[in-house]
Amino acid sequence: MPEESIEVEGKIVTVLPGTMFRVELTNGHQVLAHISGKLRKNFIKITVGDMVKMEMSPYDLNRARITYRMRNNTAPRNAPMRSFGPRRR
Repeated sequence: MPEESIEVEGKIVTVLPGTMFRVELTNGHQVLAHISGKLRKNFIKITVGDMVKMEMSPYDLNRARITYRMRNNTAPRNAPMRSFGPRRR
């Protein structure tokens, strides 16, 4: 039997250490969330104020896994350029 998960949307309230986040759902409930492996692998940055999609287990409604960061076109993200060391010629 496949495990059912509840998909919800929320807004990042607090960034905690260890890639954990405090997220407020649309109904006002706050949950503790961590980012999924795909977001971690692709270096998706999540900051306070971002809207995210999450999966929650029906057994523990105080924890969630962030699976997607919603696009926010109103506020441009000024991400720093990544440096891969000095260039060689």
